[in-house]
Amino acid sequence: MPWTTPTLKDVRKMTRDAVQAALTTVALIPNSVLRVVSDAMAALAHLTLLYIDWLSLQLLPDTAETEWLDRHGEIWLVNSDGTVGRKLATFSKGSALATGTPGAIIPNGAQLISLTGIGFEVTAQTEVGTVATSFPIRALDPGSAGNLDPADTLSFVVPVTNVTPQAAVQVLDGGTDQETDDELRARILERIREPPMGGDEADYVRWALAVPGVTRAWCYPQEMGIGTVTVRFMCDDLRATENDGFPLQVDVIAVQQYIDTVRPVTVKDCFVEAPLRFPINLKILNLDPDTQATRAAIETSIDQMLHDRGAPGQEIYFSWVDEAISQATGEIHHDLIFENTSMPSNGYLPILGTISYG
Repeated sequence: MPWTTPTLKDVRKMTRDAVQAALTTVALIPNSVLRVVSDAMAALAHLTLLYIDWLSLQLLPDTAETEWLDRHGEIWLVNSDGTVGRKLATFSKGSALATGTPGAIIPNGAQLISLTGIGFEVTAQTEVGTVATSFPIRALDPGSAGNLDPADTLSFVVPVTNVTPQAAVQVLDGGTDQETDDELRARILERIREPPMGGDEADYVRWALAVPGVTRAWCYPQEMGIGTVTVRFMCDDLRATENDGFPLQVDVIAVQQYIDTVRPVTVKDCFVEAPLRFPINLKILNLDPDTQATRAAIETSIDQMLHDRGAPGQEIYFSWVDEAISQATGEIHHDLIFENTSMPSNGYLPILGTISYG
Protein backbone atom coordinates (compact mmCIF):
# COMPACT_ATOMS: atom_id res chain seq x y z
CA MET A 1 0.00 0.00 0.00
CA PRO A 2 1.20 3.56 -0.67
CA TRP A 3 2.47 5.52 2.30
CA THR A 4 -0.02 7.93 3.86
CA THR A 5 1.02 10.33 6.60
CA PRO A 6 -0.95 9.56 9.78
CA THR A 7 -3.16 12.35 11.09
CA LEU A 8 -2.31 14.15 14.32
CA LYS A 9 -5.22 12.35 16.01
CA ASP A 10 -3.81 8.96 14.97
CA VAL A 11 -0.30 9.85 16.13
CA ARG A 12 -1.65 11.12 19.46
CA LYS A 13 -3.51 7.84 20.02
CA MET A 14 -0.45 5.76 19.12
CA THR A 15 1.72 7.81 21.48
CA ARG A 16 -0.74 7.50 24.35
CA ASP A 17 -1.01 3.74 23.75
CA ALA A 18 2.79 3.42 23.70
CA VAL A 19 3.18 5.32 26.97
CA GLN A 20 0.40 3.33 28.57
CA ALA A 21 1.92 0.03 27.44
CA ALA A 22 5.38 1.02 28.65
CA LEU A 23 4.05 1.90 32.10
CA THR A 24 1.61 -1.02 32.22
CA THR A 25 -1.07 1.34 33.46
CA VAL A 26 -4.78 0.91 32.90
CA ALA A 27 -5.37 4.35 31.40
CA LEU A 28 -3.85 7.81 31.25
CA ILE A 29 -5.79 10.27 33.38
CA PRO A 30 -6.93 13.33 31.37
CA ASN A 31 -4.76 16.44 32.00
CA SER A 32 -2.22 14.36 33.90
CA VAL A 33 1.48 15.00 33.37
CA LEU A 34 1.87 11.76 31.41
CA ARG A 35 -1.12 12.63 29.20
CA VAL A 36 0.20 16.13 28.45
CA VAL A 37 3.76 14.88 27.79
CA SER A 38 2.54 12.11 25.47
CA ASP A 39 0.38 14.58 23.50
CA ALA A 40 3.35 16.98 23.17
CA MET A 41 5.53 14.12 21.92
CA ALA A 42 2.78 13.17 19.45
CA ALA A 43 2.71 16.70 18.02
CA LEU A 44 6.49 16.68 17.52
CA ALA A 45 6.34 13.23 15.93
CA HIS A 46 3.56 14.35 13.60
CA LEU A 47 5.57 17.38 12.44
CA THR A 48 8.52 15.09 11.76
CA LEU A 49 6.34 12.76 9.71
CA LEU A 50 4.96 15.70 7.72
CA TYR A 51 8.50 16.88 6.98
CA ILE A 52 9.56 13.39 5.88
CA ASP A 53 6.48 13.20 3.67
CA TRP A 54 7.36 16.56 2.06
CA LEU A 55 11.02 15.59 1.74
CA SER A 56 10.10 12.38 -0.07
CA LEU A 57 8.48 14.49 -2.79
CA GLN A 58 11.63 16.59 -3.24
CA LEU A 59 13.92 13.59 -3.67
CA LEU A 60 12.40 12.74 -7.06
CA PRO A 61 12.32 15.27 -9.93
CA ASP A 62 8.78 14.44 -11.06
CA THR A 63 7.33 15.79 -7.78
CA ALA A 64 10.06 18.23 -6.63
CA GLU A 65 9.25 21.88 -5.97
CA THR A 66 11.14 24.75 -7.61
CA GLU A 67 14.20 24.97 -5.35
CA TRP A 68 14.77 21.21 -5.32
CA LEU A 69 13.91 20.89 -9.00
CA ASP A 70 16.70 23.37 -9.75
CA ARG A 71 19.09 21.15 -7.80
CA HIS A 72 18.08 18.11 -9.87
CA GLY A 73 18.56 20.18 -13.02
CA GLU A 74 22.05 21.25 -11.98
CA ILE A 75 22.97 17.59 -11.56
CA TRP A 76 21.55 16.30 -14.84
CA LEU A 77 21.54 19.08 -17.44
CA VAL A 78 24.17 21.10 -19.33
CA ASN A 79 22.88 23.85 -21.63
CA SER A 80 24.27 25.10 -24.92
CA ASP A 81 25.82 28.19 -23.28
CA GLY A 82 27.68 26.07 -20.72
CA THR A 83 25.32 26.76 -17.83
CA VAL A 84 23.74 23.89 -15.94
CA GLY A 85 20.13 23.27 -14.98
CA ARG A 86 17.37 25.72 -15.77
CA LYS A 87 17.75 27.73 -18.99
CA LEU A 88 17.96 31.36 -17.92
CA ALA A 89 16.23 34.28 -19.57
CA THR A 90 18.21 35.93 -22.39
CA PHE A 91 18.43 39.53 -23.56
CA SER A 92 16.86 40.66 -26.80
CA LYS A 93 19.17 42.56 -29.09
CA GLY A 94 19.09 44.14 -32.51
CA SER A 95 19.11 47.62 -33.97
CA ALA A 96 17.06 50.79 -34.32
CA LEU A 97 16.94 53.67 -36.80
CA ALA A 98 17.49 57.29 -35.86
CA THR A 99 17.72 60.55 -37.79
CA GLY A 100 19.36 63.83 -36.95
CA THR A 101 22.06 66.26 -38.02
CA PRO A 102 24.68 64.42 -40.11
CA GLY A 103 27.75 63.83 -37.98
CA ALA A 104 25.86 63.80 -34.68
CA ILE A 105 27.01 61.05 -32.31
CA ILE A 106 24.77 58.52 -30.59
CA PRO A 107 26.97 57.55 -27.63
CA ASN A 108 27.61 54.02 -26.45
CA GLY A 109 25.46 53.34 -23.39
CA ALA A 110 22.71 55.83 -24.26
CA GLN A 111 19.40 54.51 -22.98
CA LEU A 112 16.03 54.29 -24.67
CA ILE A 113 12.60 53.20 -23.51
CA SER A 114 9.67 51.66 -25.35
CA LEU A 115 6.03 52.70 -25.11
CA THR A 116 5.49 49.69 -22.83
CA GLY A 117 8.27 50.75 -20.45
CA ILE A 118 10.98 48.31 -21.58
CA GLY A 119 14.48 49.78 -21.33
CA PHE A 120 17.27 49.43 -23.91
CA GLU A 121 20.84 50.66 -24.30
CA VAL A 122 23.08 51.48 -27.24
CA THR A 123 25.95 48.98 -27.51
CA ALA A 124 28.25 50.87 -29.90
CA GLN A 125 28.84 54.56 -30.61
CA THR A 126 27.27 55.48 -33.93
CA GLU A 127 27.54 58.55 -36.15
CA VAL A 128 24.31 59.75 -37.74
CA GLY A 129 24.37 59.93 -41.52
CA THR A 130 22.33 61.79 -44.10
CA VAL A 131 19.54 59.17 -43.96
CA ALA A 132 18.03 57.14 -41.14
CA THR A 133 21.00 55.50 -39.44
CA SER A 134 21.03 52.05 -37.88
CA PHE A 135 22.60 51.67 -34.44
CA PRO A 136 22.90 48.52 -32.25
CA ILE A 137 20.86 48.16 -29.05
CA ARG A 138 20.02 45.51 -26.48
CA ALA A 139 17.44 45.17 -23.73
CA LEU A 140 18.41 46.14 -20.19
CA ASP A 141 16.40 43.28 -18.72
CA PRO A 142 16.18 39.69 -19.97
CA GLY A 143 12.98 38.12 -21.24
CA SER A 144 10.67 37.96 -24.21
CA ALA A 145 9.16 41.35 -23.34
CA GLY A 146 12.20 42.90 -25.04
CA ASN A 147 11.26 41.42 -28.42
CA LEU A 148 9.62 44.27 -30.31
CA ASP A 149 8.13 44.53 -33.77
CA PRO A 150 9.84 46.51 -36.54
CA ALA A 151 8.84 50.19 -36.57
CA ASP A 152 7.90 50.20 -32.88
CA THR A 153 8.93 53.49 -31.32
CA LEU A 154 11.71 53.97 -28.80
CA SER A 155 12.49 57.23 -27.02
CA PHE A 156 15.86 58.38 -25.70
CA VAL A 157 15.72 58.68 -21.92
CA VAL A 158 18.21 61.55 -22.05
CA PRO A 159 18.01 63.57 -25.30
CA VAL A 160 21.02 63.20 -27.57
CA THR A 161 22.29 66.43 -29.08
CA ASN A 162 21.21 66.88 -32.71
CA VAL A 163 19.42 63.51 -32.79
CA THR A 164 15.64 63.15 -33.00
CA PRO A 165 14.07 62.12 -29.64
CA GLN A 166 12.52 58.97 -31.10
CA ALA A 167 13.99 55.99 -32.90
CA ALA A 168 12.25 53.20 -34.80
CA VAL A 169 12.97 49.56 -34.10
CA GLN A 170 14.68 47.88 -37.01
CA VAL A 171 14.92 44.44 -35.43
CA LEU A 172 14.75 43.35 -31.80
CA ASP A 173 14.54 39.66 -30.99
CA GLY A 174 16.30 36.81 -29.23
CA GLY A 175 14.91 37.55 -25.78
CA THR A 176 13.65 34.42 -24.03
CA ASP A 177 11.96 33.94 -20.68
CA GLN A 178 13.41 31.74 -17.97
CA GLU A 179 12.54 28.08 -18.42
CA THR A 180 9.41 27.12 -16.49
CA ASP A 181 9.24 24.35 -13.89
CA ASP A 182 7.25 22.12 -16.26
CA GLU A 183 9.74 22.61 -19.09
CA LEU A 184 12.71 21.96 -16.80
CA ARG A 185 11.04 18.91 -15.27
CA ALA A 186 10.37 17.44 -18.73
CA ARG A 187 14.02 17.87 -19.74
CA ILE A 188 15.28 16.27 -16.52
CA LEU A 189 12.97 13.26 -16.88
CA GLU A 190 13.95 12.89 -20.54
CA ARG A 191 17.64 12.95 -19.56
CA ILE A 192 17.07 10.24 -16.94
CA ARG A 193 14.89 8.05 -19.16
CA GLU A 194 17.08 8.48 -22.25
CA PRO A 195 20.71 8.50 -21.03
CA PRO A 196 23.43 9.71 -23.46
CA MET A 197 24.23 7.07 -26.06
CA GLY A 198 26.96 8.79 -28.06
CA GLY A 199 24.67 10.30 -30.64
CA ASP A 200 21.34 8.44 -30.88
CA GLU A 201 18.01 10.12 -31.69
CA ALA A 202 17.36 11.15 -28.08
CA ASP A 203 20.79 12.79 -27.87
CA TYR A 204 20.06 15.08 -30.82
CA VAL A 205 16.70 16.04 -29.36
CA ARG A 206 18.32 16.81 -26.01
CA TRP A 207 21.06 18.89 -27.65
CA ALA A 208 18.48 20.95 -29.54
CA LEU A 209 16.44 21.51 -26.37
CA ALA A 210 19.56 22.77 -24.60
CA VAL A 211 19.53 25.91 -26.79
CA PRO A 212 17.63 28.89 -25.29
CA GLY A 213 14.24 29.40 -26.89
CA VAL A 214 13.83 25.84 -28.19
CA THR A 215 10.75 24.13 -26.76
CA ARG A 216 10.24 21.06 -28.98
CA ALA A 217 12.62 19.06 -31.15
CA TRP A 218 12.63 15.91 -33.31
CA CYS A 219 15.35 13.82 -34.90
CA TYR A 220 15.21 11.88 -38.21
CA PRO A 221 18.24 9.63 -38.81
CA GLN A 222 19.28 8.92 -42.42
CA GLU A 223 16.51 11.07 -43.89
CA MET A 224 19.02 12.70 -46.23
CA GLY A 225 20.96 9.51 -46.86
CA ILE A 226 23.05 6.93 -45.02
CA GLY A 227 25.06 8.49 -42.21
CA THR A 228 23.02 11.70 -42.04
CA VAL A 229 20.86 13.16 -39.29
CA THR A 230 18.10 15.74 -39.64
CA VAL A 231 16.89 17.79 -36.67
CA ARG A 232 13.76 19.94 -36.66
CA PHE A 233 12.59 22.09 -33.77
CA MET A 234 10.13 24.74 -32.62
CA CYS A 235 10.41 27.96 -30.61
CA ASP A 236 6.82 28.07 -29.36
CA ASP A 237 7.39 30.94 -26.91
CA LEU A 238 10.25 32.89 -28.48
CA ARG A 239 8.59 33.16 -31.91
CA ALA A 240 4.95 32.94 -30.82
CA THR A 241 4.03 36.45 -31.94
CA GLU A 242 6.12 37.02 -35.02
CA ASN A 243 6.17 33.52 -36.57
CA ASP A 244 3.56 31.32 -34.85
CA GLY A 245 6.31 29.52 -32.93
CA PHE A 246 8.25 28.47 -36.04
CA PRO A 247 11.98 29.22 -35.78
CA LEU A 248 13.69 31.89 -37.83
CA GLN A 249 16.96 31.38 -39.70
CA VAL A 250 18.91 32.87 -36.79
CA ASP A 251 17.46 30.16 -34.53
CA VAL A 252 18.35 27.43 -37.03
CA ILE A 253 21.93 28.69 -37.16
CA ALA A 254 22.18 28.75 -33.34
CA VAL A 255 20.96 25.16 -33.00
CA GLN A 256 23.17 23.97 -35.87
CA GLN A 257 26.26 25.59 -34.38
CA TYR A 258 25.70 24.04 -30.96
CA ILE A 259 24.89 20.54 -32.24
CA ASP A 260 28.04 20.65 -34.40
CA THR A 261 30.11 21.10 -31.23
CA VAL A 262 28.70 18.01 -29.47
CA ARG A 263 27.65 15.53 -32.17
CA PRO A 264 29.86 12.57 -33.14
CA VAL A 265 32.44 13.41 -35.81
CA THR A 266 31.55 10.15 -37.56
CA VAL A 267 28.18 11.54 -38.68
CA LYS A 268 28.44 12.36 -42.38
CA ASP A 269 26.12 15.37 -42.30
CA CYS A 270 23.80 16.90 -39.72
CA PHE A 271 20.99 19.06 -41.09
CA VAL A 272 19.06 21.42 -38.80
CA GLU A 273 15.85 22.78 -40.31
CA ALA A 274 12.70 24.65 -39.37
CA PRO A 275 9.48 22.67 -39.99
CA LEU A 276 7.12 23.76 -42.74
CA ARG A 277 3.51 24.63 -41.95
CA PHE A 278 0.78 22.17 -42.95
CA PRO A 279 -2.67 23.58 -42.05
CA ILE A 280 -5.31 21.08 -40.95
CA ASN A 281 -8.79 22.14 -42.08
CA LEU A 282 -12.02 20.64 -40.72
CA LYS A 283 -15.76 21.15 -40.56
CA ILE A 284 -18.01 20.89 -37.51
CA LEU A 285 -21.76 20.37 -37.84
CA ASN A 286 -24.55 20.60 -35.26
CA LEU A 287 -22.38 22.20 -32.59
CA ASP A 288 -24.20 22.54 -29.29
CA PRO A 289 -23.99 25.18 -27.97
CA ASP A 290 -22.85 27.11 -31.04
CA THR A 291 -21.40 30.18 -29.32
CA GLN A 292 -18.24 32.22 -29.78
CA ALA A 293 -16.98 30.97 -26.43
CA THR A 294 -17.43 27.33 -27.44
CA ARG A 295 -15.77 27.90 -30.79
CA ALA A 296 -12.81 29.60 -29.13
CA ALA A 297 -12.51 26.73 -26.64
CA ILE A 298 -12.54 24.21 -29.50
CA GLU A 299 -9.78 26.07 -31.31
CA THR A 300 -7.68 26.19 -28.14
CA SER A 301 -8.22 22.48 -27.48
CA ILE A 302 -7.25 21.45 -31.01
CA ASP A 303 -4.17 23.71 -30.88
CA GLN A 304 -3.11 22.00 -27.65
CA MET A 305 -3.66 18.54 -29.14
CA LEU A 306 -1.52 19.41 -32.15
CA HIS A 307 1.16 20.79 -29.82
CA ASP A 308 1.18 17.61 -27.70
CA ARG A 309 0.76 14.98 -30.41
CA GLY A 310 1.85 16.70 -33.59
CA ALA A 311 5.35 16.26 -35.00
CA PRO A 312 6.92 16.82 -38.41
CA GLY A 313 5.63 14.04 -40.64
CA GLN A 314 3.07 12.85 -38.06
CA GLU A 315 -0.32 11.76 -39.45
CA ILE A 316 -3.27 13.43 -37.72
CA TYR A 317 -6.15 11.06 -36.98
CA PHE A 318 -9.87 11.69 -36.91
CA SER A 319 -10.09 10.30 -33.36
CA TRP A 320 -7.49 12.79 -32.09
CA VAL A 321 -9.37 15.78 -33.48
CA ASP A 322 -12.75 14.45 -32.35
CA GLU A 323 -11.43 13.89 -28.82
CA ALA A 324 -9.96 17.40 -28.68
CA ILE A 325 -13.30 18.93 -29.68
CA SER A 326 -15.16 16.88 -27.07
CA GLN A 327 -12.74 18.08 -24.36
CA ALA A 328 -13.35 21.75 -25.16
CA THR A 329 -14.96 23.67 -22.32
CA GLY A 330 -18.71 24.09 -22.86
CA GLU A 331 -19.03 21.64 -25.78
CA ILE A 332 -21.99 19.25 -25.46
CA HIS A 333 -22.39 17.73 -28.91
CA HIS A 334 -20.92 17.99 -32.39
CA ASP A 335 -20.53 16.11 -35.68
CA LEU A 336 -17.05 16.24 -37.17
CA ILE A 337 -16.27 16.16 -40.89
CA PHE A 338 -12.61 15.21 -41.19
CA GLU A 339 -10.42 12.45 -42.58
CA ASN A 340 -7.09 11.15 -41.33
CA THR A 341 -4.48 13.49 -42.80
CA SER A 342 -0.92 12.47 -43.65
CA MET A 343 1.96 14.91 -44.06
CA PRO A 344 3.65 15.12 -47.50
CA SER A 345 7.02 14.48 -45.84
CA ASN A 346 8.86 14.73 -42.52
CA GLY A 347 9.45 18.39 -43.22
CA TYR A 348 5.81 19.37 -42.59
CA LEU A 349 4.36 20.08 -39.14
CA PRO A 350 0.54 19.98 -38.76
CA ILE A 351 -1.05 23.17 -37.45
CA LEU A 352 -4.67 24.24 -37.14
CA GLY A 353 -5.99 25.75 -40.35
CA THR A 354 -9.61 26.71 -40.92
CA ILE A 355 -12.60 25.47 -38.93
CA SER A 356 -15.90 25.88 -40.73
CA TYR A 357 -19.24 25.42 -39.00
CA GLY A 358 -22.59 24.34 -40.35
